[in-house]
Amino acid sequence: MSSKRQDLIEAALCLFNERGYHATGIDAILARAGVAKNTLYKHFRSKDELILAALRLKDEQQRNEIMRRVESRARSPQDRLLAVFDVVEDWFRDPDFHGCLFIRASGEFADTDDPVHRVCLEHSHLLRGYLERLARSAGASDPEGLSKQLLILLTGSMVAAQIRGDAAPAQVAKQAASTLIQSQCTPSGG
Repeated sequence: MSSKRQDLIEAALCLFNERGYHATGIDAILARAGVAKNTLYKHFRSKDELILAALRLKDEQQRNEIMRRVESRARSPQDRLLAVFDVVEDWFRDPDFHGCLFIRASGEFADTDDPVHRVCLEHSHLLRGYLERLARSAGASDPEGLSKQLLILLTGSMVAAQIRGDAAPAQVAKQAASTLIQSQCTPSGG
């Protein structure tokens, strides 16, 4: 990936996180990236195309970071399911946490046929798939159902943390997740 293209994506991600998608103008992205407008259009046909590229990169980075940190925190599959909530709690404590970029994008691009909305949905499906693999490894009686429930708890904790401005929702969600996990998983964790 060219460094100018990467600079544009990283600048866009930073500004989208701080301000949102519609509130972030092209000129602000260009200024943050330190590139000219013709450089932007050399790499992206439109702002929406830049948004898609930024979200795809963020998806890959975020999911890899979550998996890496979960794996380093816990050994058993059941513990890994719970560690997901500890990982997001750390994220909520970060001064640069302004909410989930995917939740924000799906709200700003609410039409379910919009490509931006579809990228957000794909991110959600991929994250749920990771939770389902963990639930299956933990011996859950209904790994798909448990993964859907845990994803709802994660998503809700993200929204609550953004609204409240603190990390407390992660532990509340973790307590609820623990109850769900215990009701579905064998004590040994599979």
